[in-house]
Amino acid sequence: MLAVLPGPVQRALASEERRQQLLEVVLDLGRVPEARYPGRAIELGAQPVQSADLEAVVRQLGAFGSDNRAGIASTLHRISAIRNRTGTVVGLTCRVGRAVFGTVVMVRDLLDSGQSLLLMGRPGVGKTTALREIARVLADDLCKRVVVIDTSNEIAGDGDIPHPAIGRARRMQVARPELQHEVMIEAVENHMPEVIVIDEIGTEREAQAARTIAERGVMLVATAHGNELSNLIKNPTLSDLVGGIQSVTLGDEEARRRRTQKTVLERAAEPTFPLAVEMHSRHRWLIHNEVAGTVDLLLRGQVARPQVRELGPDGRLQLRDPPLATRGPIPPAAPRLSQRPLPPLDLDPLPAAAGPDPLSPQPEVGPAGRAPLRVYGAGVSRSLLEQVVRARQFPVEVVGSVELADVVLSARQQLGRDPHVRRQAQDLGLPILVIKSAALPQLQRALERLLARRRPAGEPALDAAAADDAHAALEECRLALEQVVLARGQPVELLPRSGRVRQLQSELAGRYRVRSAVFGPAGDQRLRLFPA
Repeated sequence: MLAVLPGPVQRALASEERRQQLLEVVLDLGRVPEARYPGRAIELGAQPVQSADLEAVVRQLGAFGSDNRAGIASTLHRISAIRNRTGTVVGLTCRVGRAVFGTVVMVRDLLDSGQSLLLMGRPGVGKTTALREIARVLADDLCKRVVVIDTSNEIAGDGDIPHPAIGRARRMQVARPELQHEVMIEAVENHMPEVIVIDEIGTEREAQAARTIAERGVMLVATAHGNELSNLIKNPTLSDLVGGIQSVTLGDEEARRRRTQKTVLERAAEPTFPLAVEMHSRHRWLIHNEVAGTVDLLLRGQVARPQVRELGPDGRLQLRDPPLATRGPIPPAAPRLSQRPLPPLDLDPLPAAAGPDPLSPQPEVGPAGRAPLRVYGAGVSRSLLEQVVRARQFPVEVVGSVELADVVLSARQQLGRDPHVRRQAQDLGLPILVIKSAALPQLQRALERLLARRRPAGEPALDAAAADDAHAALEECRLALEQVVLARGQPVELLPRSGRVRQLQSELAGRYRVRSAVFGPAGDQRLRLFPA
């Protein structure tokens, strides 16, 4: 590249020190030439650039495309032109292209997965350099059929013969930048690739072409405009790369449960790129191993937790997973009971089943050897009732007829519509508990009331025998925080505990920056955890 620059610029860059880490040389008409390095820039001499200098450089280059980019044959250098209103070149940006080896170690394991990979980062951070080496590794080391869509001849260099830096990968050139999406589809239809490598997806048509290619089972490796994944979510043109965004209206109960407005933003589809990389510098990358889950977290206003990968001074890769929150020490407690912590209440409806799930915890015999309370639901989904029973491990059995029940649980509207159930209950002397709606919180409170009435005087509240097991209680709280509240953005209600243990759980939730509150009647109080 130095050979095509004006003589004074060549002499200013003659020393080895001046050429090391050189990013680009800027030639602007009437200004002193400038050399740019990472984090700094220096002037080259004192003589301003003349029109003749620019014309001499342009004559030695290949033809400029409609994107005002040109190159030098058999090299990776890129020359970009600035023109005035009449089309005359008044400025040149001469970017140094290098085939750097070793950057692929940052994502080598991701290439083995066969999933599409998206690279993001600011200009100059090394996206194209990484893309070039990824194409070589996929073609030479993994023996894939790789096609590079080289719109500006930046990946494989100028000229008709691709640069050796892409290995055995094939290169397809693009006549005009606005035709890139057509060449992407052409590559799939005509050349049977296993991998397509694309630089700078920037239009809606290119995003649609990428989705079409991914749906045909072809692996994509591409770069996109944007520093972070959150930038793509906010970009209406490119949001489809990460699944697209749609506005959804929630029901009243769901909106209360989420503690949000009724109209929220949600992901519309599966991402085109299941894997994404944020390139913050040449030696520090953030890896999103599950783009769908990250997008869901960001749309809920939560913080994404990508894996951090860094190249150390010795060239070795260092992996670091950021902690979910700052954890404090768990105080020592009595040995754990054999009874495992109960699962948190899952608020997503389960599919209807003909009977109890053999893999789920079944209701056990209640205190003092009593049989479980048999409940018949009138106008209440049996699957929802069984879900509450399994989640809270209530000593309750859901039965299918009034004759087998100890009590009838009915929605208010259903009781008037089905007088036969009311007559049967009256004939058998069964109590009827009427609730406003068949929502999960209503069902849970109803079962708690029924069990409280059935409990003899002086008998301790449900699961009070484990209230002093502080270690088990804190472990239950930690799992609920990490696996449900933080990961899924859902509230969780823990088991009833003593006041001392609830205080420990509340302090643990505070370390995770999660809100908590106490619910339930006296003697049966428990902690409920809410997403931040």
